[in-house]
Amino acid sequence: MSAGKCANDRLSETAGLEEVTDARQKIIVFQQNGSGESKVKGIRKYGKKLFTLDLISIDLPLPPILDDTGEYLPPDIRADLVLDFFKHPDLSHDLALACQQKKIPLIASGKKLRVKWALTPPT
Repeated sequence: MSAGKCANDRLSETAGLEEVTDARQKIIVFQQNGSGESKVKGIRKYGKKLFTLDLISIDLPLPPILDDTGEYLPPDIRADLVLDFFKHPDLSHDLALACQQKKIPLIASGKKLRVKWALTPPT
C-alpha cells in the first residue's frame, strides 16, 4: 500500500485507563471522505472500554473503476468486526472478499454486494 493513499489512525478510546484488558473487541472502520465519522463517534461514546477502534480512511478522488484495490486496502486485516463505509463499490467488494477469506464479520449497511459474506442491513 502506498504511503499517502490511505490514512490508518489508531483510535484507542481507553488510553490512560487503569484496567484495560485484551478481551476488548477489535473493530476496523473503513471509510471514504469521512463517511463513517458519525458511527465512529457513536462507538466512541457508547462503546467505552468494550472496543478498540482502528480507522482506515481514503480521502483521495478515485477513478470510477479500480482494477486493483490493493493500493488502497491493507494487505492483512486482523479484526473481530469490520465496518464498511466506503463509497466506491470496487473497494467495498474487495473488502468483503478479504473479510470472507479471513472469516471476519463485515457490516456494510445499505449496500448491494454480491459477496454473500457481508451483512447489508438497510440504512
